[in-house]
Amino acid sequence: MDPSFDELDYDYAASVAGRAMRSMAERRIAPTPASFAVWFQYFAGGHDDLRNAIDLLIDHNRPFDSRTNQDLFRTYVAPQVSAAAVVDTSERLQALMGAAREFLATAIADNHSQMQVISEVADQGKSGVDPKALVAQLMNELARAATRATRLEAGFVEKARELDVIRDSLSKSEERARTDTLTGLANRRALDEFLRKAQVTADWGEPLGVLLLDIDHFKTFNDEFGHGVGDQVLRLIAKVLREKVRAQDLPARYGGEELIAVLPGADLAACVEIAEHVRRAIAECRITRRSTGETLPHISVSIGVAQYRASEAIADLIERCDRALYLAKGGGRNRVVTEIELDRDGAAG
Repeated sequence: MDPSFDELDYDYAASVAGRAMRSMAERRIAPTPASFAVWFQYFAGGHDDLRNAIDLLIDHNRPFDSRTNQDLFRTYVAPQVSAAAVVDTSERLQALMGAAREFLATAIADNHSQMQVISEVADQGKSGVDPKALVAQLMNELARAATRATRLEAGFVEKARELDVIRDSLSKSEERARTDTLTGLANRRALDEFLRKAQVTADWGEPLGVLLLDIDHFKTFNDEFGHGVGDQVLRLIAKVLREKVRAQDLPARYGGEELIAVLPGADLAACVEIAEHVRRAIAECRITRRSTGETLPHISVSIGVAQYRASEAIADLIERCDRALYLAKGGGRNRVVTEIELDRDGAAG
């Protein structure tokens, strides 16, 4: 959680906590430490990504079940707890830079020393000193210079390795902060960033499509076989989605059992083709329960497809996708429905 929250005025903090608890009670959210941290930050403000994510869920009447709240905590709150790691990395970088400055200062001093010795040897040569003695002196100084250079190089190589370790650690930390821990797909934070960038390109005329997937009868499946098996199903579907979309697309976990794929440069026809590949591949999957070896019932997904319209809000694009998804659910499930069928359904109504 943001350390600045520890410095809040008592009355203000109590007011924020009260609003958070009332909102959680209205939505029947268990007041666990993680869930409270999410809703306290939501009402305290200052975290736009978290506020936007929750507002979007509220706008679409999404239930705030334990999994959704865990996702919100891991995506928007937990990464902030790693401030100590950031401080540690900063201290290590400062130490490395200090060592590098010392190495460079030593190298400069050595160069001056070598130049001075060589100049002295040259002066002695002009004074008629025995050439053999001058050559021996010069060879000795060059050998010393080579030894010093070798030590400096070894020091630089060692510090370069440390820098690579720090860079790799930062890269992994950034990747973890953008990845859903259960499915391995992008999380909401990474999804929001990707959508914002894709929207800029789309406003210049480039197509942008979105697929929203929901596992059919997932609650019944969870109730019958347990959440462990349900998680196994989610991971499998995430794997299929990742394999069937294109390299430039972003598959992500949207929340609960819903997954999403953002397809830059894909028109509606291309989106439908990809969605059908995903749907058929999932319908052909067979899942074996690890504990018993039994083959579980077939799984399927319903998919809504929508196309970005220039200058619209991303929330409107997702909303059409969501309505298309629920039309697919109402039409028998295991189907792909596009926003075009929304217009037909509305006209028929």
